[in-house]
Amino acid sequence: MPKRTSKNVKHPVDTLLIEVAWEVCNQVGGIYTVIRSKAPAMMVNHGENYCLVGPYLSKNILAELDVIPDSTNLFAQAANNLSKKGYEVVCAEWLITGKPKVVLVNPNAIEEKAMSVIKYLLWKNHNISIPDGNKLIDQVIGFAYLTKLFFDEVAKLHTDQKLIGHFHEWMAGLPILDIKRDGMPFKTVFTTHATQLGRHLAINSPLFYAHLPFFKWEDEAHKFGVATEAAIEYGCAQSCDVMTTVSDVTARECKHLLRRAPDVVLPNGLNIQRFEALHEFQNLHAKHKDQIHQFVMGHFFHSYSFDLDKTIYFFTSGRYEYKNKGFDLTLEALVHLNEQLKREKSEYTVVMFFVTKRDFYSIKPEVLQSRAVMEEVRQTCEAIERQVGKRLFYESTMSQDHRLPQLNDFVDEYWKLRYRRTIQSWKGNKLPLPVTHKLVNEEQDDILQFLLRRNLLNREEDKVKIVYHPDFINSSNPLFGMDYGQFVRGCHLGVFPSYYEPWGYTPLECMASGVPAVTSDLSGFGDYLLRNMPDHEKGGMFVVERGKRTFDWSAKQLAAFLHKFLTQDRRNRIQQRNQVENYSAVFDWENLIKFYEEAYGKAVPQ
Repeated sequence: MPKRTSKNVKHPVDTLLIEVAWEVCNQVGGIYTVIRSKAPAMMVNHGENYCLVGPYLSKNILAELDVIPDSTNLFAQAANNLSKKGYEVVCAEWLITGKPKVVLVNPNAIEEKAMSVIKYLLWKNHNISIPDGNKLIDQVIGFAYLTKLFFDEVAKLHTDQKLIGHFHEWMAGLPILDIKRDGMPFKTVFTTHATQLGRHLAINSPLFYAHLPFFKWEDEAHKFGVATEAAIEYGCAQSCDVMTTVSDVTARECKHLLRRAPDVVLPNGLNIQRFEALHEFQNLHAKHKDQIHQFVMGHFFHSYSFDLDKTIYFFTSGRYEYKNKGFDLTLEALVHLNEQLKREKSEYTVVMFFVTKRDFYSIKPEVLQSRAVMEEVRQTCEAIERQVGKRLFYESTMSQDHRLPQLNDFVDEYWKLRYRRTIQSWKGNKLPLPVTHKLVNEEQDDILQFLLRRNLLNREEDKVKIVYHPDFINSSNPLFGMDYGQFVRGCHLGVFPSYYEPWGYTPLECMASGVPAVTSDLSGFGDYLLRNMPDHEKGGMFVVERGKRTFDWSAKQLAAFLHKFLTQDRRNRIQQRNQVENYSAVFDWENLIKFYEEAYGKAVPQ
């Protein structure tokens, strides 16, 4: 694997850098987080010589942009020249830290006849066949065509500057092929964040990592119906001047599936300043934990109650990839943990949240009703509290008796009756539901089928409770009423033991929020911890061994991690949150941007 010995130096001012990604101003996946969070560091190093190119898919993005009028800036001039030729192009400053220049081109504005010619040339010049009727691939091809035209305009305008084009993934990398074929003055860097075949193979091959050297990418691509995407990715990897990926884990994939080892590994970082809460983060944890308490009371306490002071919140989140994201391993470990805690008669309760995105019809009526009736209980209690408080005050000023009076005497019969009826209507014998929404194809859902099969159904005697929330959490969510970042801060531990994860932002976001997390040695982030931070457990980061272990062994190791975390005292958990937040500075882009500069230095040696 490439050695990381570069120095974090600014690139020379005589170099123009254009970074191209489908996720520029287009939030559809993790690469958006990479691009957006990295932009401030890129502006520090490259300033006016840096520009981003992305697809113009929705006019709503204009709210995040400050459109640049006629300008002497070279990128704006090139965009303007392209616009004069009849293409829909927007050149603007992206209103994020650093305000990088962005050029957005509309891939849907290419006429059908022109698109047919573009597809023919891809087949003729690069042997890439394009299927009919695939809207996404058509958009990618249109985006590539317009991006190449923008590069043409930049090349016409530049004087003696060196030119670098950095392309992310197959969805943005297609122009590399024509840049090389036409002998344009650009040096190209290509970054694959996850190989097209890797994700499919990991899901479907029980021994993916052992078999990795023996897969034939052409055969596998046809088998999984991604022949065009894989062919584009393979062409980009072979044609670029500098090949990069985000972790040593995906570097192994590139070597075997793309038949080229990366020249540089580019670890993903975060703009840590966005997460910093300084001395406030412990207070924020307490505040947002209380908000989670409110949900838990509404969801569970109508059936039975448990001590919230001795309740620990675990969570996992991300795309619904049951095996790849480690949901299967997490569930198996929770079964082991539940059995152990019951044997020990533990005083602790674990509530485990699965937060992902699934097709659903609606929130289950029982879930909404329980929360609504609990709110009525709260309002009734607050009304009684006000009445008792007012009457107690009057009584204390008039009475000669210093003893506390019978407070029940201060409550009207109306409120006593309403209190009893509200509590009676709320309490019941039904078990708390493990899933909050009515899912489409519920009988085929892997998480629900596991819970039914292993009888992990939120029984009172279970020490591990499950809340499966098949929608992402945001402030408008009727069940939580909080942002995802606030939810993370309110939890005690993030659990992400992925089987296939090129990097893994979720445990890194936990770290930046002062929340300990579990990852795996098959994730890029976990592999990075093992290679570069041998004391990561002291910093509250746990790495499950999956690469050379059986599923059952890894599940038991994860259960042991969870048990150890659960049984440490409160003071140690507070210290762990302090330590993990301190460790997050290592992953600030200010420190990791040097690897990008190393790649650019290889493309344009000084």
